[in-house]
Amino acid sequence: MVSADEIKKNIEQNWIQFLNANSAKLSLNTLLGATPPSVFVGRFGYPKVKVGPMLSLLHGNTKILDTPEMWIGKTLGDILNYRLSLIRGVVPGVDVSKASGKYIESLQELSMSKKSANAEAVFEKVPVANCEPGKNYVADFNAPFGLVAPLKSFKTSSSLSADHSIENAYYDKDLPATQAMVSLYQRGIEVSRIQRVLSMGMLGLQKNRRLVPTRWSVSATDDAISSDLVSQIELYPTTNFFEVYKYSHIGNYYSIILIPDDVWNFEMHEAWFDNNGNLGMAADFENAKGLDHYPSIAGAYFAARLGVAEYLFNRRRKATALVLREIRPEYIIPVGVWQIREGVREAFKGQRGEFDSFEKALDFACIGSSLSGTEWIRNSVIYKNMTEQRRITDFSERDLL
Repeated sequence: MVSADEIKKNIEQNWIQFLNANSAKLSLNTLLGATPPSVFVGRFGYPKVKVGPMLSLLHGNTKILDTPEMWIGKTLGDILNYRLSLIRGVVPGVDVSKASGKYIESLQELSMSKKSANAEAVFEKVPVANCEPGKNYVADFNAPFGLVAPLKSFKTSSSLSADHSIENAYYDKDLPATQAMVSLYQRGIEVSRIQRVLSMGMLGLQKNRRLVPTRWSVSATDDAISSDLVSQIELYPTTNFFEVYKYSHIGNYYSIILIPDDVWNFEMHEAWFDNNGNLGMAADFENAKGLDHYPSIAGAYFAARLGVAEYLFNRRRKATALVLREIRPEYIIPVGVWQIREGVREAFKGQRGEFDSFEKALDFACIGSSLSGTEWIRNSVIYKNMTEQRRITDFSERDLL
């Protein structure tokens, strides 16, 4: 197994190689290339933020550079190469309440495109690494984006082919944003594209439209779609067995236990070891009434819930779900909650284990984990409810007399 230090070293070498190989192009104020298409809305300084497109030095089809749904099976190095190869042009101080105007509308038009688009960006100054001076770029990188520069002008040099479903949602100024997101999802639009158009203030009632920082739009989309799916699976029959699904990628290990239950409950646990070998854990839970607080594990919770709810909806079944995510040291740079959503989706594509008890299911789920079953469920609300509460159906007729 490749160590975390080796992974970091390879990423740094690839980054340096990219900068050296493209030093001539990156030393210019003008960039000619293709956008996947991709746009970015920052969150710092909110409600006045940085907004702009992201472009590649490549021409032609660059969709894979900003489409997480295409990244399953790729290495962490591959994914970071995609992200770091995009150059971000930004206009600072954009008021999020003004989701209109020539510049914003050009980015909205780009966001509707079904294909990559050749584009030209003129910068105020040459692009630079988006990190603080004196820091190691890769080691301290939290949000994987490449070089950034203030934007002077931007234009696409080829005609854009708009997705009609997104276009219809954009021009429907009387459709609430949540309904628009669910409708686009039902029409087969990728979650990452729905997140993009929400971010650009393209959905919802006219009076409520505003730009949404990219990070926030990701969780908002996962939350809205999964909430809708959960409301529908309540009508389906329950699963018959305790089921376990597993998947691992880029240093993240997932085990999902589906528990036969006629009431929806969802719980997600995350575990990791710090540099000193100390175990860290976090978890969140919701019952049929939904989540009553913002999750401590943030967007990871909504991403996992979408993957689970989507599977149960497609299978026309209902269950309580317990998601266990172990984060290994080789996951040296967080690449976004998309990998949680896609990781859970992939788990359900694999072979499932079926068991007649929760204990057996948990034992199977923990095979290959650095934690024992006892450690995973120590603070589990679902497990506590199963062991301490009895429903009316648990009592015999004699008990009720």
